[in-house]
Amino acid sequence: MNKLTTGIVLISSVIVSGCYSQGGWTPTVDAYNDPNAYRINQDMAECKDLASHASGGTAKETAIGAGVGGLIGAAGGAALGAIAGNAGTGAAIGAAAGGIGGGAKQGFESEAQYKRSYSNCMRNRGHHIVN
Repeated sequence: MNKLTTGIVLISSVIVSGCYSQGGWTPTVDAYNDPNAYRINQDMAECKDLASHASGGTAKETAIGAGVGGLIGAAGGAALGAIAGNAGTGAAIGAAAGGIGGGAKQGFESEAQYKRSYSNCMRNRGHHIVN
């Protein structure tokens, strides 16, 4: 992989990982008839931390997905490029497309795992979760 291809994959993974940030989402808690309502803030802080560990971190997982996708895309692109007469260009295009696609896929999966873990943690502590 040349320097241009490597740069494209890294920049793409940074952009994609910025799109999938877990930082702002929290489950909606219905405190009505919740016997543990006084613990909501403490439980949310603890569950947020646990969910971050359970999901592996969106940025980290997105970067891994972008790297793997970039390698697979580069290989496929090089093969197609070789058929067309320019393996280097094919590899660069394949790496960029694979890196963005792989990063997005991993980012979505990590985000979904984070939300599931956060909501389950709150439910297991006796809170009523709306979403």
